[in-house]
Amino acid sequence: MPRLLVIPLIFCLMTTGLVSCATGWGETQIANQENPSKTQPILATPSPAPTLTQPTQPKTPPPALDATPPPTENESLPIPLYQLTAALNYNQHYLAVDEKIRYTNRQAEPLTDLRLMVDPLYYPGVFNLKSMYWGDNQPVADYQIEPGQISINLPQPLPPGEYLELSLNYELFMPSPQPSVEVRPIPFGYTARQINFVDWYPFIPPYIPGTGWLAHRAGFFGEHLVYEIADFEVNIHLSEATPEVILAASAPALRDGEWYRYQHKAARNFAWSASPDYQVYTAKVGETTIQSYTFPYHAAAGQAALETTAEALTLFSDLYGAYPRSLLSVVEADFLDGMEYDGLYFLSNGFYNLYQGTPGEYLAAIAAHETAHQWFYALVANDQALEPWLDEALCTYHEHIYYEKLHPEALDWWWTYRVNYYQPRGWVDGSIYNPEGYRAYRDAVYLNGARFLEELRSEIGDNTFFAFLSDYVNQTKGQIATAEIFFDILNQHTTVDLSELVGTYFESR
Repeated sequence: MPRLLVIPLIFCLMTTGLVSCATGWGETQIANQENPSKTQPILATPSPAPTLTQPTQPKTPPPALDATPPPTENESLPIPLYQLTAALNYNQHYLAVDEKIRYTNRQAEPLTDLRLMVDPLYYPGVFNLKSMYWGDNQPVADYQIEPGQISINLPQPLPPGEYLELSLNYELFMPSPQPSVEVRPIPFGYTARQINFVDWYPFIPPYIPGTGWLAHRAGFFGEHLVYEIADFEVNIHLSEATPEVILAASAPALRDGEWYRYQHKAARNFAWSASPDYQVYTAKVGETTIQSYTFPYHAAAGQAALETTAEALTLFSDLYGAYPRSLLSVVEADFLDGMEYDGLYFLSNGFYNLYQGTPGEYLAAIAAHETAHQWFYALVANDQALEPWLDEALCTYHEHIYYEKLHPEALDWWWTYRVNYYQPRGWVDGSIYNPEGYRAYRDAVYLNGARFLEELRSEIGDNTFFAFLSDYVNQTKGQIATAEIFFDILNQHTTVDLSELVGTYFESR
């Protein structure tokens, strides 16, 4: 148990930090949280470029996309491929990027347009698109820039099974958001100690036949992006003006002279962070290396984050199948809360500052939560804007599972200070556009979601509950799950009448 005198301080510092991965944007161009579709598009007009020391151009650039023909009808269709070549000037918080996308139409209907999700567009003057070309070197002419998105009308429909290539050249003049309990945590940007590159490149969202692109506007809290599985080839070059920095990333780096090269296969996204201050601690779980990147003076907390992640990774692998990657990076962050990405997650420095050496505190709870996201978010995705409970409620409840299985002495602390203190209420199946605000969203989706899962487990029994979750993971891995799929698989595992329980927690069922 933590010292009770610290609890009021935790509540003060972590008003939004008591759940990971959620609060709200503080930008004026953000979508209306009650009806995001009514937000009027704006053009993102980059600020004049500052005088920059341009990153050194590599002598040996990475290979271009090969000319592999599209697959025949009898072959499985390839997932999207993103090849990103980036040159970083750390001191000037500047990144120059060449991006190539190969996208195959895996649907049964032709596509007449293309959507790119571009989160840096929410920051005025940050994203400067210099050029955009098709694979035949013809410039893309018919497109519109909106908040967080670029919409492209295709010159001709893209038939099922066919692919297109798109090349973009752009600059990022990184922002420096200030942490605030009034807005959502904003990992993207720089502080005096680090630069975080998350959702930093344009990407194509999933396409739903008959509906269109799964492309949501940002809300004031919660996550809005939905990711299709894709392959990533990332090449990062540091300028001569860049100090000796340590790079943390979603995948292991292959050093090639001045290059850092990464392969991240069948992944939701690729995130990375740079800092000259990181202290790195390493552990091994099976075939997976865990690396904990910590600021100075936080050695004990950095080790604890590493150990908690290793324990949680082992536990969840035993429950649902092995973590499928060779690396998981844990990065201390200069923003509130935690935030998950595929192969990497951030933990707020606030958790490190408050760490007292026991499992019953937020550093351990949120580390377990973010580790669970490697299954419920990365392996099994969902619509984070409209059905956020499918990852956030499940990961909050996996904090409970972590404590129950590995640190039962802290389980009462978890129920008392993580959940019951807030007397959570509200529909678990609410969206991130909850008009009642952040607190109502968090209490309903995260905390009431955890209560629902605890009651569900009690109703159907432990064996059925964990068999169901294992089946859910294995049936939907690599896909985008929905509430319908969740309950269909649940009903395959039990004949218990759950209508009253579900009706208590879910508005739409």
